[in-house]
Amino acid sequence: MFVSGKIRFIAVFLSLLTAFSVFTIDTAEARRGGSLGSRGVKTFQSVPATKTSPNVTAPINNTMTAPTSASRVSAPAASTASRGLFGGGLMQGLFLGGLFGLFLGYGFGGIGGMLSLLFQLLLIGGLVWLFFGRRRMAVAGGPNSDRPSTGGPTPRGPSMGSNPFSGAARAQGTDAPRDLEVGNADLDVFETRLGEIQDAYSREDYGALRAITTPEMMGYLSEELGENASKGLRNEVFDVKMLGGSVAEAWREGDRDYATVALRYESRDVTRERATGQIVSGSETISETTEIWTFVRQRGGDWKLSAIQEA
Repeated sequence: MFVSGKIRFIAVFLSLLTAFSVFTIDTAEARRGGSLGSRGVKTFQSVPATKTSPNVTAPINNTMTAPTSASRVSAPAASTASRGLFGGGLMQGLFLGGLFGLFLGYGFGGIGGMLSLLFQLLLIGGLVWLFFGRRRMAVAGGPNSDRPSTGGPTPRGPSMGSNPFSGAARAQGTDAPRDLEVGNADLDVFETRLGEIQDAYSREDYGALRAITTPEMMGYLSEELGENASKGLRNEVFDVKMLGGSVAEAWREGDRDYATVALRYESRDVTRERATGQIVSGSETISETTEIWTFVRQRGGDWKLSAIQEA
Protein backbone atom coordinates (compact mmCIF):
# COMPACT_ATOMS: atom_id res chain seq x y z
CA MET A 1 0.00 0.00 0.00
CA PHE A 2 1.40 3.40 -0.98
CA VAL A 3 1.32 6.12 1.65
CA SER A 4 1.82 9.73 0.47
CA GLY A 5 4.53 11.93 1.95
CA LYS A 6 1.94 14.29 3.41
CA ILE A 7 0.21 11.49 5.31
CA ARG A 8 3.54 10.23 6.55
CA PHE A 9 4.41 13.74 7.74
CA ILE A 10 1.12 14.00 9.65
CA ALA A 11 1.70 10.61 11.26
CA VAL A 12 5.24 11.54 12.30
CA PHE A 13 4.02 14.86 13.71
CA LEU A 14 1.30 13.20 15.76
CA SER A 15 3.72 10.55 16.99
CA LEU A 16 6.26 13.10 18.15
CA LEU A 17 3.56 15.27 19.68
CA THR A 18 2.23 12.36 21.71
CA ALA A 19 5.72 11.24 22.68
CA PHE A 20 6.63 14.67 24.01
CA SER A 21 3.31 14.86 25.88
CA VAL A 22 3.98 11.52 27.57
CA PHE A 23 7.56 12.55 28.32
CA THR A 24 6.36 15.74 29.98
CA ILE A 25 3.90 13.85 32.20
CA ASP A 26 6.44 11.28 33.32
CA THR A 27 9.11 13.92 33.95
CA ALA A 28 6.70 15.94 36.07
CA GLU A 29 5.94 12.87 38.15
CA ALA A 30 9.62 12.07 38.58
CA ARG A 31 10.37 15.59 39.81
CA ARG A 32 7.90 15.54 42.67
CA GLY A 33 9.59 16.36 45.93
CA GLY A 34 9.35 14.22 49.01
CA SER A 35 6.94 14.88 51.85
CA LEU A 36 6.44 13.26 55.21
CA GLY A 37 4.10 13.10 58.18
CA SER A 38 0.35 12.91 58.58
CA ARG A 39 -2.64 15.15 57.83
CA GLY A 40 -5.20 12.87 59.42
CA VAL A 41 -8.02 11.94 57.07
CA LYS A 42 -6.54 14.29 54.43
CA THR A 43 -3.12 12.60 54.35
CA PHE A 44 -3.72 11.08 50.93
CA GLN A 45 -5.41 14.15 49.47
CA SER A 46 -3.82 17.06 47.62
CA VAL A 47 -3.43 20.40 49.38
CA PRO A 48 -5.39 23.23 47.71
CA ALA A 49 -3.56 26.17 46.17
CA THR A 50 -3.18 29.39 48.15
CA LYS A 51 -1.74 32.84 47.50
CA THR A 52 1.53 31.78 49.11
CA SER A 53 1.64 28.45 47.25
CA PRO A 54 -0.26 28.96 43.95
CA ASN A 55 -0.01 25.32 42.83
CA VAL A 56 -1.87 22.32 44.20
CA THR A 57 0.49 20.25 46.36
CA ALA A 58 0.65 16.48 45.87
CA PRO A 59 -0.40 14.16 48.71
CA ILE A 60 2.10 13.00 51.32
CA ASN A 61 4.18 10.05 50.11
CA ASN A 62 6.00 9.11 53.32
CA THR A 63 3.58 8.50 56.18
CA MET A 64 2.65 6.06 58.91
CA THR A 65 -1.05 6.76 58.41
CA ALA A 66 -3.01 3.77 57.16
CA PRO A 67 -5.07 4.63 54.06
CA THR A 68 -8.84 4.36 54.30
CA SER A 69 -11.64 4.88 51.80
CA ALA A 70 -12.40 8.25 53.40
CA SER A 71 -8.79 9.46 53.38
CA ARG A 72 -8.38 8.57 49.69
CA VAL A 73 -11.56 10.27 48.49
CA SER A 74 -9.65 12.52 46.10
CA ALA A 75 -6.85 10.09 45.21
CA PRO A 76 -8.44 8.63 42.02
CA ALA A 77 -8.95 12.08 40.54
CA ALA A 78 -5.38 13.09 41.33
CA SER A 79 -4.05 9.88 39.83
CA THR A 80 -6.02 10.36 36.64
CA ALA A 81 -4.80 13.91 36.24
CA SER A 82 -1.16 12.99 36.74
CA ARG A 83 -1.19 9.90 34.52
CA GLY A 84 -2.88 11.65 31.63
CA LEU A 85 -5.23 10.27 29.02
CA PHE A 86 -3.22 7.20 28.10
CA GLY A 87 -2.82 5.76 31.62
CA GLY A 88 0.33 3.89 32.64
CA GLY A 89 3.54 3.04 30.83
CA LEU A 90 2.15 -0.11 29.19
CA MET A 91 -0.66 1.76 27.44
CA GLN A 92 1.73 4.54 26.47
CA GLY A 93 4.09 2.01 24.92
CA LEU A 94 1.34 0.28 22.97
CA PHE A 95 -0.05 3.56 21.67
CA LEU A 96 3.34 4.91 20.60
CA GLY A 97 4.18 1.59 18.98
CA GLY A 98 1.00 1.81 16.93
CA LEU A 99 1.78 5.36 15.86
CA PHE A 100 5.25 4.54 14.63
CA GLY A 101 3.91 1.44 12.94
CA LEU A 102 1.49 3.66 11.05
CA PHE A 103 4.33 6.03 10.13
CA LEU A 104 6.29 3.16 8.65
CA GLY A 105 3.29 1.99 6.64
CA TYR A 106 2.34 -1.05 8.67
CA GLY A 107 -0.62 0.42 10.51
CA PHE A 108 -1.73 -0.61 13.97
CA GLY A 109 -0.79 -4.25 14.18
CA GLY A 110 -0.34 -4.61 10.41
CA ILE A 111 -3.91 -3.63 9.40
CA GLY A 112 -3.90 -2.69 5.73
CA GLY A 113 -6.13 -0.96 3.24
CA MET A 114 -7.07 2.65 2.63
CA LEU A 115 -10.18 2.43 4.81
CA SER A 116 -8.09 1.14 7.70
CA LEU A 117 -5.60 3.94 7.17
CA LEU A 118 -8.32 6.59 7.22
CA PHE A 119 -9.90 5.04 10.29
CA GLN A 120 -6.56 5.04 12.09
CA LEU A 121 -5.91 8.67 11.22
CA LEU A 122 -9.37 9.64 12.50
CA LEU A 123 -8.73 7.66 15.65
CA ILE A 124 -5.41 9.41 16.24
CA GLY A 125 -6.97 12.82 15.64
CA GLY A 126 -9.80 12.04 18.03
CA LEU A 127 -7.42 10.89 20.75
CA VAL A 128 -5.21 13.96 20.37
CA TRP A 129 -8.27 16.23 20.45
CA LEU A 130 -9.60 14.43 23.52
CA PHE A 131 -6.20 14.66 25.22
CA PHE A 132 -5.88 18.42 24.79
CA GLY A 133 -9.58 18.96 25.44
CA ARG A 134 -9.28 17.25 28.80
CA ARG A 135 -6.21 19.34 29.63
CA ARG A 136 -8.18 22.51 28.88
CA MET A 137 -11.08 21.30 31.03
CA ALA A 138 -8.69 20.49 33.89
CA VAL A 139 -7.16 23.98 33.72
CA ALA A 140 -10.57 25.62 33.56
CA GLY A 141 -11.76 23.70 36.61
CA GLY A 142 -8.58 24.17 38.66
CA PRO A 143 -8.22 26.18 41.85
CA ASN A 144 -9.09 29.81 41.30
CA SER A 145 -9.99 30.94 44.76
CA ASP A 146 -7.04 33.29 45.03
CA ARG A 147 -7.81 35.25 41.86
CA PRO A 148 -9.87 38.39 42.20
CA SER A 149 -13.02 38.62 40.11
CA THR A 150 -12.83 40.95 37.14
CA GLY A 151 -16.51 41.77 37.47
CA GLY A 152 -16.19 43.93 40.56
CA PRO A 153 -13.89 45.22 43.29
CA THR A 154 -11.58 42.77 45.01
CA PRO A 155 -12.79 41.95 48.54
CA ARG A 156 -10.28 43.00 51.18
CA GLY A 157 -10.06 41.90 54.79
CA PRO A 158 -9.10 44.13 57.69
CA SER A 159 -5.42 44.91 58.16
CA MET A 160 -3.53 42.44 60.35
CA GLY A 161 -0.50 44.67 60.99
CA SER A 162 2.76 42.72 60.72
CA ASN A 163 1.05 39.32 60.59
CA PRO A 164 2.38 37.65 57.39
CA PHE A 165 -0.59 35.32 56.95
CA SER A 166 -2.45 36.97 54.01
CA GLY A 167 -5.40 37.95 56.22
CA ALA A 168 -6.29 34.26 56.44
CA ALA A 169 -8.02 34.41 59.81
CA ARG A 170 -10.41 37.24 59.01
CA ALA A 171 -10.76 37.30 55.22
CA GLN A 172 -12.85 34.13 54.94
CA GLY A 173 -13.21 32.89 51.37
CA THR A 174 -9.75 33.94 50.14
CA ASP A 175 -8.48 30.37 50.47
CA ALA A 176 -10.00 26.93 50.29
CA PRO A 177 -13.21 26.49 52.36
CA ARG A 178 -12.62 25.06 55.81
CA ASP A 179 -14.77 24.01 58.73
CA LEU A 180 -12.45 25.21 61.48
CA GLU A 181 -11.74 28.89 62.04
CA VAL A 182 -8.09 29.72 62.60
CA GLY A 183 -7.56 32.84 64.70
CA ASN A 184 -4.74 35.35 64.87
CA ALA A 185 -3.32 33.68 67.97
CA ASP A 186 -3.04 30.39 66.03
CA LEU A 187 -1.25 32.12 63.15
CA ASP A 188 1.24 33.60 65.60
CA VAL A 189 1.92 30.11 66.95
CA PHE A 190 2.56 28.74 63.44
CA GLU A 191 5.10 31.47 62.76
CA THR A 192 6.77 30.83 66.11
CA ARG A 193 6.89 27.08 65.48
CA LEU A 194 8.72 27.67 62.20
CA GLY A 195 11.62 29.35 63.96
CA GLU A 196 11.58 27.01 66.97
CA ILE A 197 11.73 23.84 64.89
CA GLN A 198 14.49 25.10 62.60
CA ASP A 199 16.52 26.26 65.61
CA ALA A 200 16.05 23.01 67.58
CA TYR A 201 16.93 20.95 64.50
CA SER A 202 20.12 22.97 63.91
CA ARG A 203 21.16 22.53 67.57
CA GLU A 204 20.18 18.83 67.48
CA ASP A 205 18.01 19.46 70.52
CA TYR A 206 15.88 16.31 70.64
CA GLY A 207 14.01 17.41 73.75
CA ALA A 208 12.88 20.70 72.19
CA LEU A 209 11.82 18.95 68.99
CA ARG A 210 9.85 16.32 70.90
CA ALA A 211 7.85 19.03 72.66
CA ILE A 212 6.60 20.70 69.47
CA THR A 213 6.26 17.81 66.98
CA THR A 214 4.16 14.66 66.81
CA PRO A 215 5.84 11.32 67.57
CA GLU A 216 5.79 10.48 63.85
CA MET A 217 7.50 13.73 62.83
CA MET A 218 9.96 13.35 65.71
CA GLY A 219 10.86 9.95 64.33
CA TYR A 220 11.61 11.35 60.88
CA LEU A 221 13.64 14.26 62.23
CA SER A 222 15.59 11.99 64.57
CA GLU A 223 16.42 9.69 61.67
CA GLU A 224 17.73 12.60 59.60
CA LEU A 225 19.82 13.90 62.48
CA GLY A 226 21.20 10.43 63.12
CA GLU A 227 22.19 9.97 59.47
CA ASN A 228 23.98 13.31 59.45
CA ALA A 229 25.83 12.45 62.66
CA SER A 230 26.92 9.07 61.28
CA LYS A 231 28.43 10.88 58.29
CA GLY A 232 30.17 13.45 60.47
CA LEU A 233 27.89 16.24 59.29
CA ARG A 234 25.63 18.85 60.87
CA ASN A 235 22.79 20.70 59.09
CA GLU A 236 22.21 24.25 60.27
CA VAL A 237 19.27 26.48 59.32
CA PHE A 238 19.50 29.95 60.82
CA ASP A 239 18.42 33.57 60.33
CA VAL A 240 14.90 32.31 59.64
CA LYS A 241 12.45 35.07 58.76
CA MET A 242 8.81 34.59 57.85
CA LEU A 243 7.86 36.35 54.60
CA GLY A 244 4.27 35.25 54.10
CA GLY A 245 1.74 32.55 54.77
CA SER A 246 -1.73 31.32 53.85
CA VAL A 247 -4.08 28.83 55.46
CA ALA A 248 -4.87 26.12 52.90
CA GLU A 249 -7.20 24.00 55.04
CA ALA A 250 -8.31 23.81 58.65
CA TRP A 251 -10.63 21.11 59.95
CA ARG A 252 -11.67 19.09 62.95
CA GLU A 253 -11.42 15.31 63.40
CA GLY A 254 -12.87 13.91 66.59
CA ASP A 255 -10.97 15.55 69.43
CA ARG A 256 -8.21 16.85 67.14
CA ASP A 257 -7.85 20.05 65.18
CA TYR A 258 -5.74 20.23 62.01
CA ALA A 259 -4.42 23.24 60.10
CA THR A 260 -2.42 23.05 56.88
CA VAL A 261 -0.60 26.28 56.03
CA ALA A 262 1.71 27.41 53.24
CA LEU A 263 4.80 29.10 54.66
CA ARG A 264 7.21 31.27 52.69
CA TYR A 265 10.37 32.17 54.54
CA GLU A 266 14.01 33.07 54.05
CA SER A 267 16.95 31.46 55.82
CA ARG A 268 20.57 30.42 55.56
CA ASP A 269 20.85 26.65 55.12
CA VAL A 270 24.25 24.94 55.26
CA THR A 271 25.67 21.51 56.01
CA ARG A 272 29.05 21.46 57.73
CA GLU A 273 31.66 18.91 58.69
CA ARG A 274 31.28 18.40 62.42
CA ALA A 275 35.04 18.26 63.04
CA THR A 276 36.20 21.25 61.00
CA GLY A 277 33.09 23.39 60.52
CA GLN A 278 33.77 23.48 56.80
CA ILE A 279 30.68 23.90 54.58
CA VAL A 280 30.15 20.86 52.36
CA SER A 281 26.76 21.84 50.90
CA GLY A 282 24.38 24.78 50.93
CA SER A 283 25.39 28.39 51.31
CA GLU A 284 25.39 31.11 53.95
CA THR A 285 23.65 33.30 51.39
CA ILE A 286 20.01 33.96 52.26
CA SER A 287 17.63 31.80 50.23
CA GLU A 288 13.84 31.71 50.01
CA THR A 289 11.75 28.59 50.60
CA THR A 290 8.03 27.77 50.36
CA GLU A 291 6.74 24.68 52.15
CA ILE A 292 3.43 23.26 53.33
CA TRP A 293 3.32 22.60 57.06
CA THR A 294 0.47 20.87 58.88
CA PHE A 295 -0.12 21.35 62.61
CA VAL A 296 -2.32 19.30 64.91
CA ARG A 297 -3.56 19.75 68.48
CA GLN A 298 -5.71 17.89 70.91
CA ARG A 299 -8.76 20.00 71.70
CA GLY A 300 -7.52 22.74 74.01
CA GLY A 301 -3.86 21.67 73.65
CA ASP A 302 -0.84 23.15 71.90
CA TRP A 303 -0.21 23.06 68.14
CA LYS A 304 2.45 20.53 67.09
CA LEU A 305 4.03 19.93 63.69
CA SER A 306 2.57 16.81 62.06
CA ALA A 307 3.66 17.06 58.39
CA ILE A 308 5.95 18.91 55.98
CA GLN A 309 5.46 18.95 52.20
CA GLU A 310 7.40 20.64 49.41
CA ALA A 311 5.27 23.24 47.69
